[in-house]
Amino acid sequence: MTIARKLMLTMTAMGASAGQAQEAVPVAGQLHNAEAIAGFLQRLPDARMAPLSIIQIGDSHTAGDMITNGWRKAWQAEYGGAGRGASAVGRPYQGYLTWGVTARQSANWTVQAAFGRQRRADGPALGMTGFTQSARTAGATMTLSADSADFAFDRFSLCGLTGPDKGAVRVAMGDVAQDYSFAAEQTGAICYDTASPAPVMQVSITTQSERPVDLTSWESKHQGGGIILANMGVIGARLGHFARNDDAVLGVELRHARPDLLTIAFGTNEGFDPSLKIEDAEATLRAQILRIRRLLGYDVPVLLLGPPDAASSRPDVARPDMAETTTCGNGWAVPGNLARMRQMQMRVAQDMGLAFWDWQQAMGGPCSSSLWVAQGLQRGDHVHFSAEGGRRLGEALARDLDQARQSLGK
Repeated sequence: MTIARKLMLTMTAMGASAGQAQEAVPVAGQLHNAEAIAGFLQRLPDARMAPLSIIQIGDSHTAGDMITNGWRKAWQAEYGGAGRGASAVGRPYQGYLTWGVTARQSANWTVQAAFGRQRRADGPALGMTGFTQSARTAGATMTLSADSADFAFDRFSLCGLTGPDKGAVRVAMGDVAQDYSFAAEQTGAICYDTASPAPVMQVSITTQSERPVDLTSWESKHQGGGIILANMGVIGARLGHFARNDDAVLGVELRHARPDLLTIAFGTNEGFDPSLKIEDAEATLRAQILRIRRLLGYDVPVLLLGPPDAASSRPDVARPDMAETTTCGNGWAVPGNLARMRQMQMRVAQDMGLAFWDWQQAMGGPCSSSLWVAQGLQRGDHVHFSAEGGRRLGEALARDLDQARQSLGK
């Protein structure tokens, strides 16, 4: 009997016994090799006194901020919130979503991206967000506003590219206004910090001349303790696209952010590629972890999120010829390469000393996406999540991490 058939029979039996359809409830206990991030978990109870920073890089699941927002809200309620953290500057694409803060910008900015139609081979260098926003005129503006008092901030950071021809911006934050120049003898990157004596709800950036300004990330937070969870996602991206981010820029931004935990959440786009070369995906995963740690200058604890349960109705993507493919019924199947990606990530996590959260099993296993879709928790594409679905899974991840901390005796 296939895994999918077992799952369907189990759900049917449970639903019948309850007199109604089975509810999609996350399955607890999906964190593996928690010892790899024990040092980070040990510090959680003291986060209100010593803030902790988490950076997640990933694909559209991370860009959409559904799961990360569920995790963020759960932990900021439990351990205190230190702000929204770093993100891409402005609104790099239509439909860009951020929970807790809202960005706006004038029309005279252009975008360079690590992936997709906004990608230009001759475009400006990229940093950790995978987006660079450029202006070549005076008076180009951007604003970042807190959506509520919970995300008011008194610390703001702005990172951008440096070089001999670069221009300057004015940062206005409450009663504080400061001009920052990106002109430098050598090309590279720099991050500027602005502080306000009292929390503010908005900061604005204005270019000061026609000299080029290229901004790569910004960060809002407040002085004191709590959790910061920043999501750096690019729609459609694979981890290999992260390699396009410039070492010099990425290094400056990472060292400025100094994450206490790095979360890597790729695998869906790789798994939906029918011609996936798993050995290349593994080599990329290993190389990018080593690269990030080298640029940071310390062995940041790493948590891998395996790809969620997802399905395709296209045989060329699902690859029914592969033994790893699971048929779910109604024309949907979990691609065999998605299973191979998850297995590879688990193997690498064990080998490199990384923690691993099994997102697919947290949903209920292969073909569970059908139930999540039916209950409006996952989109009709059987890939992306609604806000409610993301909240449930983000909270489930937070609970698994908390349980691991308690089990480790911390």
